[in-house]
Amino acid sequence: MFVNAIQKVSGFTRAIHSISRNFGSTKIERGAATLFFVNQDGWALTCKHVAQWLSQADAINKKYVQYQTDSQNLTTGQRKALAKRMGFDESKVAEMIVTFVDCVDHISNIRFFLHPEYDLALLKFEGFEKVSTSGNPIFLKEDQRAQPGEMLGRLGFPFPEFSNFQLNQEKDCLEWLKTGQTRSPRFPIEGMLTRFLGDKNGKVYGIEMSTPGLRGQSGGPLFDSEGRVVGMQSRTKHLHLGFDLEEKEVIAHGKVKKVNDYAFIHLGECIHVSVIKDFLRKNQVIFAEG
Repeated sequence: MFVNAIQKVSGFTRAIHSISRNFGSTKIERGAATLFFVNQDGWALTCKHVAQWLSQADAINKKYVQYQTDSQNLTTGQRKALAKRMGFDESKVAEMIVTFVDCVDHISNIRFFLHPEYDLALLKFEGFEKVSTSGNPIFLKEDQRAQPGEMLGRLGFPFPEFSNFQLNQEKDCLEWLKTGQTRSPRFPIEGMLTRFLGDKNGKVYGIEMSTPGLRGQSGGPLFDSEGRVVGMQSRTKHLHLGFDLEEKEVIAHGKVKKVNDYAFIHLGECIHVSVIKDFLRKNQVIFAEG
C-alpha cells in the first residue's frame, strides 16, 4: 500500500544524529530525530521540541569548555567545588554534538524559526552548494481530504544504529569519526486517522493516529498512499484503557504467579498539513501542493 509512497518520501526525509554524555561519565548516549526538506533552497521542517533540543547543544558545550578551562591546575576538591558552582553533577548532560545526515554538502549556519503555538519549526541551512536530496514533498492541496478511517504512513529514524563516534580520552571530548556506521535505517509505520485535534478556539491543528509515533520519528512526514504530505509526526500520547489486572493469577512456565497489568493505548499526534502550509507561507517558503 505504501511501497511507492515510501520511496518518494525517503528522497527528502533525513535523520538527525546526536551523541551526548553526562558529567564525569564515559558512557555515550545516542539520539535521533527526523526532518524533511521542503525545497532545494535549504528549507526543512521538524518539530519545535526537536529544534529546541538542537539549539541547546551550543550552550551545553560552551559551559563544559568553560569548566575544562577553569578547572586546569585545580586540586580534586577544588574541581568538585567548581563543578557544584557551575551546576554540574552526574545527572546533567555535559556534552552534546549533533550531525545532520545526508542533508547538504556544507553547513556554515542553521537558522531556526519556531511556530508560536504548535510543535512545528522551520530550519534554514546556509552556506551549502547542494542539497543532498531527491525530489520535493507534495503537500496535500485539499486540507480536509484526509478524513478519519484513512490509512496513513509515517517515516523516520527511531532506532539509532550509527557508530561513527568516540570519546577522545586525550582531549576529553566527544567527536565524530570517518569510520564506523554513519547511518541508521529508516523505519516506516502505518496507522489509521482516528480523530482531529483542536485547540481551545476550535481550530484543527493536529491529527490523531491509531498507532504511536516512535522515538526518533519526531519531525518526520505523515503521508498518504500516493506520497503526499498530510502532516508531521509530533508526539505520542498514552491513554489508560481501564483494563487493569491486579493480583491476577496466571500459570507461566508451569508455575502459578500473580501479576499486575495496567493497559494503555499509545496514539500518535501529528501536526495538520493546514498548519504547516500556513507557517510556510508566513515565512515565504516555496512549496508544492497536489
